[in-house]
Amino acid sequence: MKTQVHRLAAAAPDDVSTLAEAIDSGMIVAENVVAVLGKTEGNGCVNDFTRAFATKSLKALFAKRLGQGEAEIEERIAFVMSGGTEGGLSPHWLVFEVVPGSIELRHAKSLAVGVAFTREFLPEEIGRMEHVRETARAVREAMAAAHLDSEADVHYVQVKCPLLTAPRIAAARERGRSVATQDTYESMGYSRGASALGVALALGEIEEDSLNDQVICRDYELFSRCASTSAGIELMRNEIMVLGNSPYWNSELVIGHAVMADGIDAQAVDRAMASVSAAPNAAIAALLCKAEPSRDGLIRGNRHIMCDDSDIHSSRHARALVGGVLAGRIGDTQLFVSGGAEHQGPDGGGPLALLIQYPGVSA
Repeated sequence: MKTQVHRLAAAAPDDVSTLAEAIDSGMIVAENVVAVLGKTEGNGCVNDFTRAFATKSLKALFAKRLGQGEAEIEERIAFVMSGGTEGGLSPHWLVFEVVPGSIELRHAKSLAVGVAFTREFLPEEIGRMEHVRETARAVREAMAAAHLDSEADVHYVQVKCPLLTAPRIAAARERGRSVATQDTYESMGYSRGASALGVALALGEIEEDSLNDQVICRDYELFSRCASTSAGIELMRNEIMVLGNSPYWNSELVIGHAVMADGIDAQAVDRAMASVSAAPNAAIAALLCKAEPSRDGLIRGNRHIMCDDSDIHSSRHARALVGGVLAGRIGDTQLFVSGGAEHQGPDGGGPLALLIQYPGVSA
């Protein structure tokens, strides 16, 4: 088997024309697509319907090309939409295609991908230990599907998770249940945080006895170095994609990762390259990372105002900052920079992954 990754421009949240053309030309085989990641130009908040608009447009395209209903498409393809392209970030699609083949042990490791879905969550489970444990179970399922036998071979876990809305909170209340928070925007953080801790639990980064409802979005000393989670209104389950390097795959890509220490840590790109012994001039097929303003209001001792701006939410500032820093480092603005890094890397930083094209790469 091998993984192919295609990065395609999007002129609008519903613009799937580049993907349609790639399928019609034979560049992408629709039957082989297992996941689509998208950066859309909404606000990234609770009412960012560009994510749902994009997901609906993508499902309709695949339903038409594959001759299936959209419900069937939902069970075969993970759609992970991340809203917010502040600054110079470019809206785009990342299409992950798995070309079927024999499972054979090879000398070199290359890019492997596994996809899994949790069950749908009840509103009262979002941001709590039920959310953590079910995410961990699905991550392990995705690892098994990707033939990633060791947690050390996992470099990035992308999760799309749900959030709370007023009707969802009301439904829980009618059943006599409480929710993690009454604030719908804050619920995005709880969902991202629980999902990230689920990744950390699955990868052995954190022991389960250190986790409970009270540490979620409170004890930020607990985090994953590989998790990237994004919350949206368009689903009630977690959709999970695990990326790693496996000797059972024959891809022309590998993945390396590092952790940004803060929002201006451009050297994380070099560390991610070094993690897979890539040459400095190796081709970068895609960059994925998390962005989060530090809670102490400082970057290397200098004050920032991202958390104090009442007009623009701090996560939007962070995406613009990190997007600009990394775009300048690699000379490209089609970057999958996602805001909201609760339990994803250290305070003010976040995981970063590079998909690196052969030749000149070893894992």
